[in-house]
Amino acid sequence: MSVDIATVKRVARLSRLAVSDEDAQRMVGELNVILGFVEQLDEVDVSGVEPMTSVIAMDMKKRADVVTDGDKAADVVANAPASEEGFFLVPKVVE
Repeated sequence: MSVDIATVKRVARLSRLAVSDEDAQRMVGELNVILGFVEQLDEVDVSGVEPMTSVIAMDMKKRADVVTDGDKAADVVANAPASEEGFFLVPKVVE
């Protein structure tokens, strides 16, 4: 894949960047070098490599999946101006 001057100008316009013709021409070369490097990385065989979240092997910290504070419906609606059977009562908005 290669980038031409029209693509650079279009991306600059979409990014709301003012780019002169000289800068656009320079960017064409720079972006093509970057894309060439990325194409080289695509050639590397990574079929036996596991995905990593860090460069250091480590276990993810996990918490126990237990309810620690619940069953407080009465406490939650205690401060409400009006409630009924554990639910907030609000004025009717739509007729």
